[in-house]
Order: sequence, then structure tokens, then C-alpha cells
Amino acid sequence: MYKVKVFVTLKESVLDPQGTAVKGSLHRMEYNEVQDVRIGKYLELTIEEGVENLDKRVAEMCEKLLSNPVIEDYRYEVEEVVAQ
Repeated sequence: MYKVKVFVTLKESVLDPQGTAVKGSLHRMEYNEVQDVRIGKYLELTIEEGVENLDKRVAEMCEKLLSNPVIEDYRYEVEEVVAQ
């Protein structure tokens, strides 16, 4: 089995009002060392062994459903895990 960790973030050119709000709250809480906050998504997929073209399949999932390619970037890590 494989565990795929998917990280989805807004593209650098896209404004992040939620991140700006969190940064403002952190500053009000006196965490002034925080320079910037960008909000994203983290997903874990467990995929059965034997899938052909695993990288291609995961990329398709990310592009078609898990991210919005117009405003978001994604990256993923694949690790092999022992089935429980």
C-alpha cells in the first residue's frame, strides 16, 4: 500500500485574504515575528498496491479534483506503507 501526502497551496500571484486575517490575529496576539501566512490544504490518500503509473494517477487526481489549477499549486510525496 502507498500513503500519498498531498499539499495544496495558493499560487504566489493569488491574494490570500484568509492568510492575511490569520496574520493580523497573530500580530494582535503579539506574535509579531510572523511575516506572512499562506493557507493551504493537506490531504492523505491511501492507495492500494499494484496501481500502474501511480505518479500519473495522483497527478490526475490533483488536477481534476483535489486542487484548482487556475489558482492553486500542488505537490505530493509517496511513501510505501505496510498494510495493517
